[in-house]
Amino acid sequence: MCSPEIMALVRQRVGTSRRDLLRAGAATGLAAAVAGPLLARPARAQQATPVASALPGGFTRVVDLSHTWGPDFPMYPGAQQPDFKVIVTVANGGLYKNQLTLDEHTGTHMDSPAHFAEDGTTADQLPPEQLIAPLVVIDVSERAASDPDTQGTVDDLTAWEAANGPIPAGAFVALHSGWEARLSDPATYINLDASDVQHYPGWHPDAAAFLVNERDVVGAGVDTLSLDFGASTDFGTHLTLLPAGKFGIENLANLANVPPVGATAIFGGPKHEGASGGPTRVLALI
Repeated sequence: MCSPEIMALVRQRVGTSRRDLLRAGAATGLAAAVAGPLLARPARAQQATPVASALPGGFTRVVDLSHTWGPDFPMYPGAQQPDFKVIVTVANGGLYKNQLTLDEHTGTHMDSPAHFAEDGTTADQLPPEQLIAPLVVIDVSERAASDPDTQGTVDDLTAWEAANGPIPAGAFVALHSGWEARLSDPATYINLDASDVQHYPGWHPDAAAFLVNERDVVGAGVDTLSLDFGASTDFGTHLTLLPAGKFGIENLANLANVPPVGATAIFGGPKHEGASGGPTRVLALI
């Protein structure tokens, strides 16, 4: 979630130094100029990976909370679609390799604190212990089915605690809206109205403030394009959560397949230099 319009607003709110602009320019250029023929991309079947009968720590199954993304994955309006080019195949060169050109904020991805804070921590600098966290899932899918502008609120968080106990220390809190059902149709996932305003669920800034000030969390996530609900004009959730040193995850998957409490999330976050974020593999151990 980093269109030109958003970056202009952020510069007004939190400032952007020349050093940060240079760092961002270096971080977003992920494609390498590689010599070699541009060959047709081979079809690759999805294969299930067997799970060991006994996972470490007594866990019994793994749920992938990240989407497979490609050139057609829905992007925040104004962001560039990713581009894939096959540069060599096993049949024609003895190995298989792609060249990728992409916005850092593509697919299931991380927003680092630096994404909205001039001196914030970049993704590559996040302490590794923050990348393993108790997973809390707040389900607003029933409400979102009839109200695409619904937001996760403080009341949702306190209702969850009334049913499940306090949010665990060091938790990652995910908002489950069920929005991923729209992913196969990018237009309905982005959900623009006639005035080009987006409509999809997200976290209310007050809920973000509650998680930052009243609870000990490492971050928060959504199964939509943005931590803020789509119609937000001030990006208040981003500006509350990220400058406080928390990270966000957008476009999460399969939240319906994990319990509201008891799972452990593992974030295979980006580690390129100066990362404002990047595609992230998120796994839930249950």
